[in-house]
Amino acid sequence: MTNIDVISTETTTDVIARGSKIAVLPIGSFEQHGDILPLSTDTIVAAQIASAVARANDLWLLPPITVSCSHEHSSWAGTISIPAATLIRLVEDIVASARAQGAEHVVFINGHGGNYVLQNIVQEANDLSLFPGKTDWTAAREAAGLETSAHDDMHAGEFEVSLLLHCAPDLVGPDFKHRDHHAPDRPHMLTHGLRPYTETGIIGSPSLASAEKGSALLESLSELFVSHLRGVSIRR
Repeated sequence: MTNIDVISTETTTDVIARGSKIAVLPIGSFEQHGDILPLSTDTIVAAQIASAVARANDLWLLPPITVSCSHEHSSWAGTISIPAATLIRLVEDIVASARAQGAEHVVFINGHGGNYVLQNIVQEANDLSLFPGKTDWTAAREAAGLETSAHDDMHAGEFEVSLLLHCAPDLVGPDFKHRDHHAPDRPHMLTHGLRPYTETGIIGSPSLASAEKGSALLESLSELFVSHLRGVSIRR
């Protein structure tokens, strides 16, 4: 049974009552995840993390960005991608609107590894931050007992399948345990995309996934976000 929060259902009154000066913006994508996960996987991942940390810390949850920079997946049907410049403008416009509504800091919750430009946007502002960072992803994987690394399990693997088994098991294809594909060396992915390294679109070990690992991943990321918030206050 699906149990996912993809977009906030709060009212204006709810936002006023909370009065949070920190906004959380989930950023996903709409791209292939083989035949075992939906095109919206990265948006679901980002939205789940954002919803969890916003609830736990009483923050203002913004609606997700559902299309982003997925050019490396464009040879598979269903993938929709926008240029980096468009994503930059979209994010900047949303941030500007949130600032006008009283937000003093916006945290980007990124669910898609190809959104490299988000780091540059954050680098140029002192009221923006990006979560999870590389060390957060690694720490969460270790805390949840994942057997793979982020490099080897990069797409539709143990991490993503585990998270969806936890929050939306009916969206996971029944054959996920038979879809492992390993391609540790991907030297020209940015130039040629993912297709030269996988026919299915999967790179990783979905067979190792479990709902228990997904739950532990979300719990660990929520705990790590507390440290992120402390860093935000120091930076300000």
